[in-house]
Amino acid sequence: MEKRPYRMKVRAQRQADTRRRIVEAAVELHSTAGPSATSLSAVAERAGVQRHTLYAHFPDADSLFRACTIHWRDAHPFPEPTADLRQGLRALYDWYASVAEAFAIFARDAHLYPAFWQEQLDVIDAYAARMTAPFGRSRAVRARIAHAVEFETWRSLVRRQGLSRNEAVDAMVDLVRAAHRG
Repeated sequence: MEKRPYRMKVRAQRQADTRRRIVEAAVELHSTAGPSATSLSAVAERAGVQRHTLYAHFPDADSLFRACTIHWRDAHPFPEPTADLRQGLRALYDWYASVAEAFAIFARDAHLYPAFWQEQLDVIDAYAARMTAPFGRSRAVRARIAHAVEFETWRSLVRRQGLSRNEAVDAMVDLVRAAHRG
């Protein structure tokens, strides 16, 4: 009887390792090709398992996507919200820089998993709300901060217009302060 619990422990560890390999394979494919271009067969192949093994761990694409989302978010934690506009934008723009390629793909494929995308938008909205608080209730300030925290704003300023992170942050801080003064 001593050996059975040990075998069960080893089996449980192997199952956990297999599940982890499947999730990591899916995250890699979702982050490079995108969820729309990732088949369950491709995930199984990348993870080195059969499709039936994948289905034993994840009965459908939605359950696999949810596990991938948790794994990806754990690996790329969103910055903590702050009331300091400049500090908050720097942290957010650093985060965008670190996840830009994958995040652009996720945005492209947002229609496939609208609940996931809405969760991400809610996090970004809460981030903006925290930075808006010190400025009062000005609608113009709220709108400018909401614009400043958008991924597309960061991508336009840094990737398309060639601003450095600090220049992009300064531009958005100036934009917000102009509304606050006005």
